[in-house]
Amino acid sequence: MDSIKGQGGIQMLLSAEQEAQQIISSARNLRMTRLKQAKDEAERDATAYRASLEAEYQKKVSESTGHSGWNVKRLDEETDMKIQNLKKTTAGIRSDVVGMIQKYVITVKS
Repeated sequence: MDSIKGQGGIQMLLSAEQEAQQIISSARNLRMTRLKQAKDEAERDATAYRASLEAEYQKKVSESTGHSGWNVKRLDEETDMKIQNLKKTTAGIRSDVVGMIQKYVITVKS
């Protein structure tokens, strides 16, 4: 009878060991699944963050390019206005300057 009890105890231990192996295997599989999910989620977050940074960078580049173009246009307009003002001013005093130059060229000093 002792041998039967001994056999039953061994069987019980083997059964418990198999059950423990199944629990461990299930836990490992669950952990691996969760790690994969966490990795995928982290990749999605990183991709979204990278895309938002890229969009922000492109926005700043387009803004700075726009301002640069605006500054060039503004400077061109200011330059044209200054040229027109100089032309008006020279047109007004041109006859006086020409007369003064003729006077000095024609007049001979002794």
